[in-house]
Amino acid sequence: MDKTVRININRESYELELEPNQTLLDLLREQLGMTGTKKGCEIGACGACTVIIDGEPALSCMTLALRCRGKEVITIEGMAENGRLHPLQEMAIEHGAVQCGYCTPGWLLSAKVLLDNNPSPTLDEVRSAISGNICRCTGYQKIEESILAAAGRSLPAPAPEGESSPRV
Repeated sequence: MDKTVRININRESYELELEPNQTLLDLLREQLGMTGTKKGCEIGACGACTVIIDGEPALSCMTLALRCRGKEVITIEGMAENGRLHPLQEMAIEHGAVQCGYCTPGWLLSAKVLLDNNPSPTLDEVRSAISGNICRCTGYQKIEESILAAAGRSLPAPAPEGESSPRV
């Protein structure tokens, strides 16, 4: 197998010499210096290493870099464009959804895929989209609020005591 591959990362083409067992996470962090993608559990359980590969969220710790030959990879470094934060990034700041920040790149990229495919998601759809991203700091409400705000929506108002909460 040829170890030289061409991969598009954050809208730039790279021709890279890769090892057969090298993960995309290690390629990004160690070979390319893109440390925004976090190294969490390294077993695909926490979502801190989430990137977008050809429009789908992917765990870079579980993806062999060689499998990305000819693919388009977007990391958190590529989320902003033309010097402007992505609306999801802006709303994360505005809504205080960033605490320690370790999980932030992963859930932002998961949310980006959601909004790219569904610009007006429900709260349940937001929860499903980020279900693979573990956050130990926020309790998720601020994350959910920020994603809905980026979509021009808001969390449903709490129901009066004794009534079930309406869904967006």
